[in-house]
Amino acid sequence: MSGHLTFVEAIVVGALQGASELFPVSSLGHSVLLPALVGGSWARDLDVAAPESPYLAFIVGLHVATALALILYFWRDWVRIITGLFTSIRYRRVSNADERLAWMIIIATIPVGIAGLALEHPFRTVLGRPVPAAIFLIINGCILYGAERLRRRSAAATAAQPAPALVNRAGAGAVFASASAPAQHGSVTEGSVTEGSEAIASDARVASRGFGQTTLIGAAQILALLPGISRSGVTMATGLWRGLSHEDAARFAFLLATPVILAAGALKVPDLFGPLGNGIHGQVLAGSAASFVCAYLAVRYLTRYFETRTLTPFAIYCAAAGVASLAWLGLR
Repeated sequence: MSGHLTFVEAIVVGALQGASELFPVSSLGHSVLLPALVGGSWARDLDVAAPESPYLAFIVGLHVATALALILYFWRDWVRIITGLFTSIRYRRVSNADERLAWMIIIATIPVGIAGLALEHPFRTVLGRPVPAAIFLIINGCILYGAERLRRRSAAATAAQPAPALVNRAGAGAVFASASAPAQHGSVTEGSVTEGSEAIASDARVASRGFGQTTLIGAAQILALLPGISRSGVTMATGLWRGLSHEDAARFAFLLATPVILAAGALKVPDLFGPLGNGIHGQVLAGSAASFVCAYLAVRYLTRYFETRTLTPFAIYCAAAGVASLAWLGLR
């Protein structure tokens, strides 16, 4: 790969990875499809399915920049969550939302960590090609659309029933009761609640769920090992299926993704300091900078977008992009 990864390719792929990792459209799917659709040297040099692929090391290494953007955006929340973890360990308790959420994130990350170590290589070498990626992108669109349909049916059924009495979960504390006050999508009237307090309320609503539900939501990230299936998309879809609002599902998806993305990137970064990284360190830095900026802008946009909007536009895009990619690849 030395001399084959240009700065233009690095910056384009970096920007694409940073945005598509957080938008529910699959960064890996786009990283596989883009070189194939462009053709020429891009298709030859940027092959994620190649044995000991330097391109794979490059794009997974970009995940560190994406994770850093997430940590920067949610830094106040991570301070709360990590503090909750330490107090939980110190006092041997799980008595408030932050302590509960910290353990939920840890436990929900275990399944995808194990699956990633066991399945990443076979999935990548067998399925990390343009045609499977396009097919899985269509499937991703169907998952997003299906989640929205289920969400609408659930909301309609709930609206047709009398509102149940509000009951605190045992041991959850008063914060869970106060967290029930915000509207379904977390909309905030002017001057009523600060952005920070709304984030705390969102975390408390998630923390009031059972560990089984949040572990299931986290385990859904395993599907993102398939190129074309979006990590944030499938996690959000599972969150909606389990009754979370769009805002809470998106926020929890980003929190869950941060340690997974960081770990995946950290595992591949050493490869970039070996033979696979010879001659491309400058390109790696340029791509990482583009990934960081685009990821930060993406998470700023999406956290606001999902306060009032849905996954449907992304479902349409994935299905259309997958079909168009198959058609284009079939004509070449």
